[in-house]
Amino acid sequence: MEDFARALTDFVRDHQAWAAPIVLVLAFGESIAFVSLLVPAWGALVAIGALIGVSGISFWPVWLAGALGAALGDWVSYWFGFKYKEHVAEIWPLSRYPEILARGEAFVKDWGVPSIFIGRFFGPLRASVPLAAGIFEMPYWRFQVANFSSALVWSAVLLLFGDVIALVAGWLWRTV
Repeated sequence: MEDFARALTDFVRDHQAWAAPIVLVLAFGESIAFVSLLVPAWGALVAIGALIGVSGISFWPVWLAGALGAALGDWVSYWFGFKYKEHVAEIWPLSRYPEILARGEAFVKDWGVPSIFIGRFFGPLRASVPLAAGIFEMPYWRFQVANFSSALVWSAVLLLFGDVIALVAGWLWRTV
């Protein structure tokens, strides 16, 4: 996974016009049920965030692309849970890891709408919470408000985290 993130970061550094579309696809993959369990992309998103300050990539389009990708991934996951209900647990990879969906279900039952916002920031919950929200038929507009607002915050946090790491590393490199 490190090699993938490094190659992708190198590509974005050399082809800055592709930064926003790549971030959109990575955030979508990181947020959609099933896919996020197989290909965690947050490391690549943080690495691309590190390029923002040092290479002149504009923050705003990359941030919005990341938020849109994350929100669309959760939207698809919600729809999938809403449409297929309890049959979701029979689909691979959730059939091999039933505890992931069980944790998402418990989290949605305990926290309700805030679970969408909170779950976005925690690994396996990121993809299972929207799926569980769909299964339990969380009201559509409540889900979407939490979905899009949390996607904006999540995208900014990941990208700015990478940017801050790059700034600190640069400062350490110059002073040490």
